[in-house]
Amino acid sequence: MPRFTRKAKIVAASATAAVMVTAGLAAYALYPERTAPADARADAIAAGKKLVDVQPRPGGARSALPDGPPVDCEKAKCIALTFDAGPGKDTPALLDHLQKEKVPATFFLLGKHHVVKYPAVVKRLFDEGHEVANHTWSHPRLDKLKRAEIREELKLTQDAIAKITGEKPTLMRPPQGRINDDVTSVSKELGLAQILWSATAKDYSTTDSELIKKRILKQSSRDGIILLHDIYDGTVPAVPGIVAELKKRGYTFVTVSQLIAPAKPNPGEVYKP
Repeated sequence: MPRFTRKAKIVAASATAAVMVTAGLAAYALYPERTAPADARADAIAAGKKLVDVQPRPGGARSALPDGPPVDCEKAKCIALTFDAGPGKDTPALLDHLQKEKVPATFFLLGKHHVVKYPAVVKRLFDEGHEVANHTWSHPRLDKLKRAEIREELKLTQDAIAKITGEKPTLMRPPQGRINDDVTSVSKELGLAQILWSATAKDYSTTDSELIKKRILKQSSRDGIILLHDIYDGTVPAVPGIVAELKKRGYTFVTVSQLIAPAKPNPGEVYKP
């Protein structure tokens, strides 16, 4: 994925835009501004904000959260592990491994056929300290919908998650990363920051766990956000290898909200490393 400076205006000539479309990157031309997690942190520190524990819940005995004080990503080599479109049948096995390794993650959950089908899994990942976020109700391209339809897609999932956990998410991830002004406006209205990514395995296109691991490790970088899906057969088996190698490389796993702390996610804002 291309990297952009903080809140940089995208001004592309038609020829460049054509290349982007051909490369499958058209989504990144749909919104003019985005904020890198490191820049959000820096701005908050400059404004005098202090590091606080922004994790969703302490988690208890089976917490996936590491012991000790909150992680300071200005000092630590942080990376955020995120999963889209679940929970699914393999999510409990994933949670077992994350708990064993004390690795927190952010889960962008789908409402229809997922949150409503696996409420106990949603409750478990919340109780174990993972960050619970919104990935719409039925996974449409939000930029193709009317404002009322966008609101319904996000609000249905907000309400379904809150019914299980007692809290509404503060983060959302738009399907395919597709965003426009209406998506941003509705997200702001519902109190949702928009979270993109910097590393993806395209695990929807392969069941090869080794390939998934290889793709993620190649793209991983400090302050990065990893995108995986816990609903595909090759993904959960790839996670132990990804976690082990990134730990060996000195990375500390954090939730998305931890990654930007002491800043807090700003509703409507787009975050991308």
